[in-house]
Amino acid sequence: MTDKILTLTSEMSDLRSKWKTLSLYERFEQTVVSLLTVVIAVIIALATWQLLLHTIKLVESHMVDPADSQVFQGLFGMVLTVLIALEFKHTLLVVKHHRRAIVEVRAVVLIALLALVRRFIILDLYQTPPSVVAALAGSALALGVVFWLVGNYASREEDALQEQSSRYAAADGAKSRCNRTICFHQSRLQRRERS
Repeated sequence: MTDKILTLTSEMSDLRSKWKTLSLYERFEQTVVSLLTVVIAVIIALATWQLLLHTIKLVESHMVDPADSQVFQGLFGMVLTVLIALEFKHTLLVVKHHRRAIVEVRAVVLIALLALVRRFIILDLYQTPPSVVAALAGSALALGVVFWLVGNYASREEDALQEQSSRYAAADGAKSRCNRTICFHQSRLQRRERS
């Protein structure tokens, strides 16, 4: 319990020190992100509560029938709603703590893909026109391609940073090998002088 209090205290002091360095617009952004985080947390709590109550009600009424796909579609639709909200909250927390761009494309595309997956799960294929299914499939394909492209672009940037850091590490390693060689030869010379 004390560790949590210390962590919260240190986080508040970090926030105060960062707050002084932020511009007026950055303070506005951080305030909006904090408010959205609280709102999304409340939505997640309510959605999880509803999911729990719905599941308990299904179990008590013996409606959980493996042959009834409607029940499972509704249940998994509710689970994915909670997951979408959690991913959205995670994105907001990353923005809040790391001071990155206010919206990252990869996170938005991931949330959109999760929403499409939820839509596919709760979709009744017998009552849905083929044009709607085709439109949803095309949207999922397009979002998948965008997610892949953004991921490849991000991995290229990460590879470049990793290559640069490995070059620095190699240079440091060469210096340390050189220093070790010099130290080795100096110690040999000192031993020869002693004998």
